[in-house]
Amino acid sequence: MSVVTVSLGETAWLTTADVAVRFRTVPGTVRYWRHIGYGPKSVKVGRKVLYTAAEIARFEAELLATAA
Repeated sequence: MSVVTVSLGETAWLTTADVAVRFRTVPGTVRYWRHIGYGPKSVKVGRKVLYTAAEIARFEAELLATAA
């Protein structure tokens, strides 16, 4: 699976598939996280769900803080 990052202006946006690769899971799990209100916050643009790289970093920091 190839990872494609969409760049709109100065912000890098990741797709659900990109986030799944980042967390070593399947896109269905990322969609489930979104459904239950867990995971990185997303933005819906038309039919696409996108995540900012900054939001992924925030979520990773949150995971590290709760793991310690």
